[in-house]
Amino acid sequence: MKYRFIDTAAQRKALWPFALTRSVADFRLGILTIREKWALLTDFNIPDALDDFSEDPDCISIPANLIPTPLNFLGILDQCKIGWKAHAMPDVSKIEHPANIFQLTDAALRSDFELLTRNRTSQPIDPSNRVLHPNQIFIEEGARVWGCTLNASTGPIYIGKNATIMEGSCIRGPFALGENSVVKMGSMIYGATSVGSHCVVGGEIKNCVFFEYSNKAHHGYLGDSVIGAWCNLGAGTTNSNVKNTAGEIRYQSVDEDTVFSAGQKAGLLMGDYSRISIQTAINTGTMVGVCCHIFGAEFPPTLMRSFRWGKEKYELDKALHHIQNWKRMKGQELTQSEIDLLTQIHQQENL
Repeated sequence: MKYRFIDTAAQRKALWPFALTRSVADFRLGILTIREKWALLTDFNIPDALDDFSEDPDCISIPANLIPTPLNFLGILDQCKIGWKAHAMPDVSKIEHPANIFQLTDAALRSDFELLTRNRTSQPIDPSNRVLHPNQIFIEEGARVWGCTLNASTGPIYIGKNATIMEGSCIRGPFALGENSVVKMGSMIYGATSVGSHCVVGGEIKNCVFFEYSNKAHHGYLGDSVIGAWCNLGAGTTNSNVKNTAGEIRYQSVDEDTVFSAGQKAGLLMGDYSRISIQTAINTGTMVGVCCHIFGAEFPPTLMRSFRWGKEKYELDKALHHIQNWKRMKGQELTQSEIDLLTQIHQQENL
């Protein structure tokens, strides 16, 4: 039996801006992406099929936004064989709006920690650290964690291969740090927070998700937010995640015809390749597209479409040149497939 992920146009639109640049199956949720969870649970890779509803009796379609766990993945596969119906499995979580990524991270971190560490032994915890609940801390080979406070009493802490947590940092689980990522000195990070690979983070962070190769390296607060890949938040950048009225926070959809309620705590949702200049204040319920450069003394708008340079359009050639500069800082190069995708997004979002 073969399986495939289905990303529908409606699903990708609802999950703007993160679905502009990746399959929903490649969203980071917990320690792993959705695709990586399926690969570990089933021992096979599942390809994508965008809007492909062709009849194939030998291929079972799985909605890419479903979140598998060791307890429910067999039930999901069985349900998909007869045609997925959400009401048939009410215990299955799914991503229906990008705010769900940070809202579901706590449970996903706990599930992924169990999946990744079962029957494995952590690297020793250096005695220079102050540790609570060491049995809920797992450190992969090559990681460097010295002179820190690691509190896993509120949830597990997972430190990826060759990652670094610098001295003086305070980490409160659940928390995951991806391979080759760095937590800067004196950082304060609260669960549930998940940092992808090759990131640099610092300052105060709470209930956030970083995709790969992004930076928030300096002081400033970030809470209840999702930061895409290859993003950079300048020193002093701070977001609001609660209204002064303690009221409901709503995100505006990209077509501006619907809103999505995210409860009382919700911050910044920022697409890939976007950057924020130093000392920028971000309001509650802000959504930023792909390839935006945010700056200025005033609050930026709570909905910023892709390819914006402040209030102006961000020219494609200029954006690609700047992305290449950022990529080279981390030893990477902009690929032709990335250029093609960004060109397509620029055309679609600058009509």
